[in-house]
Amino acid sequence: MTGLLTLGLPDAAFEARLREVLRSRVEFIELIGDDLVAAGGKRVRPMIALLAAQVLGATPARADWAAVRDLGVCVELLHSASLLHDDLIDDADTRRGQQAAFRRFGNVVSVMSGDFMLARLLGLLAGMPGGAALTRMFGETASVICEGEVLQFQVAAYQEYALEHYLNVIHGKTAALTQLAAEAPAVLLGATAAQREALATFGLEYGMAFQMQDDLLDLAADEATLGKPVGGDLREGKATYPLLHLLEGPHGDEVRDVLERRASHEGDVARVQALAAQEGAFEATRAEVRRRAWLAVDALRALPAGDARDALERLAVREIERSR
Repeated sequence: MTGLLTLGLPDAAFEARLREVLRSRVEFIELIGDDLVAAGGKRVRPMIALLAAQVLGATPARADWAAVRDLGVCVELLHSASLLHDDLIDDADTRRGQQAAFRRFGNVVSVMSGDFMLARLLGLLAGMPGGAALTRMFGETASVICEGEVLQFQVAAYQEYALEHYLNVIHGKTAALTQLAAEAPAVLLGATAAQREALATFGLEYGMAFQMQDDLLDLAADEATLGKPVGGDLREGKATYPLLHLLEGPHGDEVRDVLERRASHEGDVARVQALAAQEGAFEATRAEVRRRAWLAVDALRALPAGDARDALERLAVREIERSR
């Protein structure tokens, strides 16, 4: 096995293509696009798309690689557009170490720049093999992302704390897009139904594990490791997996009170952290992250072995031990 060095991953050519697609005659839109490229990030979602394509036999040397790369760019554009909107909704100060776009340019510019990214990705999809099916997939995923974001606020407002709601929220926030990233290459490359299903399952379960781990760290990690104050979800009235576990236990009424007042009393976060450790809520969440990560790995068994499949497996397994 030669590993990642032989694989096509988001690289300088990918970044150049992303910058090219984001070109605009309007300076403010161009600046936001430049910030997106300069900020970089892990590019996990387009990485999944490129790896999934390689599992199916695509390589950077093949003539269809340009379409594969553009598909990865589309995934990144949908993700970035959602982040521009999320930062405004969440009243965030920063994104990837930089001042949030709406703080620099205002609400209208930030929202319209996100819409510009969506328009650009539609243009790319239109020129791809299977463009109609891919456009439908991206549209459905965008709808799920919007529904997940709104449902999160609805649950907090109505105080409807339930596992079903939580799973729907994290599917919308994270897993719908990772599922799209993994499944769309199967449509682009004309894969079999079984291969498409395997990649879709991988993307779904990986995304669910990823978001559950994020939610766990929000309460269980320390501020120095996490890089931000812990208990953010609690302060926003969001009942994540460890909190739902506590709500079903002997301290459920106390935890519900903290959620409903959004941890506004001194010591609320520390108290819930202590209860979560005491009542096994952290370990229950870790167990669910492990279960879903291994479901993601198991789904890949239906696909050809090789470096690309190994890389996807490592992404899933990494969630089990991720600390930030």
